[in-house]
Amino acid sequence: MSTRTLIRGGLVVTAADEVHADVLIEDGRVAALAAHGSDAAAGWTADRTIDATDRYVIPGGVDAHTHMELPFGGTFASDTFETGTRAAAWGGTTTIVDFAVQSVGHSLREGLDAWYAKADGVCAVDYAFHMILSDVNEHTLKEMDKLVQEGISSFKLFMAYPGVFYSDDGKILRAMQRSAENGGLIMMHAENGIAIDVLVEQALARGETDPRHHGEVRKALLEAEATHRAIQLARVAGAPLYVVHVSAEEAVAELAAARDKGLPVFGETCPQYLFLSTDNLAEPDFEGAKYVCSTPLRPKEHQAALWRGLRTNDLQVVSTDHCPFCFTGQKDLGRGDFSKIPNGLPGVENRMDLLHQAVVDGHISRRRWIEIACATPARMFGLYPQKGTLAPGADADVVIYDPHATQTLSAETHHMNVDYSAYEGRTVTGRVETVLSRGEVVIDRRTYVGRAGHGVFTPRSTCQYLN
Repeated sequence: MSTRTLIRGGLVVTAADEVHADVLIEDGRVAALAAHGSDAAAGWTADRTIDATDRYVIPGGVDAHTHMELPFGGTFASDTFETGTRAAAWGGTTTIVDFAVQSVGHSLREGLDAWYAKADGVCAVDYAFHMILSDVNEHTLKEMDKLVQEGISSFKLFMAYPGVFYSDDGKILRAMQRSAENGGLIMMHAENGIAIDVLVEQALARGETDPRHHGEVRKALLEAEATHRAIQLARVAGAPLYVVHVSAEEAVAELAAARDKGLPVFGETCPQYLFLSTDNLAEPDFEGAKYVCSTPLRPKEHQAALWRGLRTNDLQVVSTDHCPFCFTGQKDLGRGDFSKIPNGLPGVENRMDLLHQAVVDGHISRRRWIEIACATPARMFGLYPQKGTLAPGADADVVIYDPHATQTLSAETHHMNVDYSAYEGRTVTGRVETVLSRGEVVIDRRTYVGRAGHGVFTPRSTCQYLN
């Protein structure tokens, strides 16, 4: 039976426009938009009406970089697909793109099937997958072609983590050449892991074991060098490139230089690099371990370059790299040796709110907020216009957002399955009020009414900036 929902009286904000409009939803999709008070909107009837007066009506967020249940450093990320997608919904994100992991010596298919099994039937919102390539060989290169056809159209490679995920330049080049042929997009963790391992070993030999040394050995120049190298390899291969979690001013400069040449090179940053810094890594009594992630937090001076990159479109996307580990029992595996601290921060629930705070603070405009958090990630990874916008035919992934409410971020009140908040005590302006996923209410005026299994796997086309 057809159900109709009407959202009345809000300010509809998309990447392209801001308009006071009513939104009609039918059978899980946006059916129509019409100016509030117009004859067209006045004639609409619905089974349910949501009053959005004095609220923004925005597309559900698309977080294109999460790691639910990721095995890392002898433990697992603490959010499951069930808890992580529920927390995403609370934060106004209605689609995540997680990373399926290929283990060395195994096929891509084995890794992908393992991730399908983790997510199937438990997600609160929709999900898609990238594929981590840990073992580039003739067999896995052929598998890339099949995965693109299956809707897994992006592949992550690592210049870091020797012995775990690391690929050398030859393997990276081969994967890039394949992606140039099959339409896939290579995502790169750009840090010189071989050099970093030398600096880690030397620091530990000097007795430098505290969390702050994690940031000191993973030098900004080694992120910039790897970014430069990845860009040149992509040029040789004739392939597009997407650099994940850009944190350093010098790396932004490499991306900007490539884009100034007209190269198909894209960059992502994350809220932690925009709002946190090495000051957090230096917190006493091992508290700094909460902020260990890679690429690492940088000195505060780098933040201005990241905001500038977002304004000038040298950086196009803000994702979270959500990869939470509890402080007690997981982060403390690295007491006495910073290199054993599991790398990752929680953030899937905080991204939309922190970026709205950036609007309040004047760093970005409202439409740019929606662009970097919803529309561009959807386009980048082949989900647009099904996701990332509010237009007739799009999935009715809709957030009613109160731009005036204030909230204090805290582990006491968040819904991520982790025992600390990276933003503990930070007050932000703006809060998610109601969330619909494919027309179904998941958060109803700050009450969770969703269900495990509502979220479905969403196959993707190829990057829409390359067509």
